[in-house]
Formats: sequence, structure tokens, C-alpha cells
Amino acid sequence: MAVIRITKEFHFEAAHALTGYDGPCKNIHGHSYGLSVTIKGAPQQDDTSPKTGMIMDFSDLKKMIKTNIIDHFDHALILNKNHPHEVIRILRESFSNLVFVDYQPTSENLLADFAERIRKILPEKVELAKLRLRETGSSFAEWRAEDNE
Repeated sequence: MAVIRITKEFHFEAAHALTGYDGPCKNIHGHSYGLSVTIKGAPQQDDTSPKTGMIMDFSDLKKMIKTNIIDHFDHALILNKNHPHEVIRILRESFSNLVFVDYQPTSENLLADFAERIRKILPEKVELAKLRLRETGSSFAEWRAEDNE
């Protein structure tokens, strides 16, 4: 049985700040992120199913990623939960969509977080193969399953 990869692309807007960073990214700033999710598996071989020949229906993958990643991070301000508490208090007074994470919210760390979330929700026999998170037009980070086994 052939193993095939399929990819679905997503877009979301988010802001972040890197706590204690020594460059301009210590300031709150935003990105128009592009997230590519690649899964792999053997296409279904059930002639009685309308989904025969598919690893997973693209619309099912879209719903999963939208519910578990995009809806959570879109138009959010993402901060390390160790950001100074006074700053967090002030931000909470002005903004409703704050996401606090246990890590520095770099593209690399966001990808590791996304990979963990996605792996938990994929159907049996479907594997996460690759993630790519584009932060700007010329910069992206990539997560690959073979590097993380």
C-alpha cells in the first residue's frame, strides 16, 4: 500500500512579544502567519465508502486544525506566562484574547506546541509528517516527524 502525504494551508493573525529578548522582538508586534499541515498515511481502500482513496478528507483536517489551533491563536496576543505580572495585569484590562504559553512564543516553539496538539487528535493510521509556520514573507520554521521520533 502506498503512503501518501497531503497538505492543508491555514492563515491566522497574531501578536507576540519575546520576554527578556535583547532585540526589537521584545516589543509586542504581529504577524500574518501561514501554517502548512502535512499528514501521511495509506489511502482508505473501502469500496463501500465515499472516502475510499483518501488518507483523510481535507474538510475533516480543516475542521480539526481550525478548532484546535486556529480558533485558539487567531487574533491573539501570545505571551510567555512568565512575562512580568504587572504587564499582564495591564494587558488583561485592555485585551480579551490573551494566550499564555509555557515557553517563549517563537515560531519554533509554537510549531513544537502545534505538533503535540495535532498528534493527539489525528485519527488512527494517520500521522503528522510536517508543519511549516511562515512568520514573514521570507522567514519560516519547519517541524518534521523524522527529526522528532
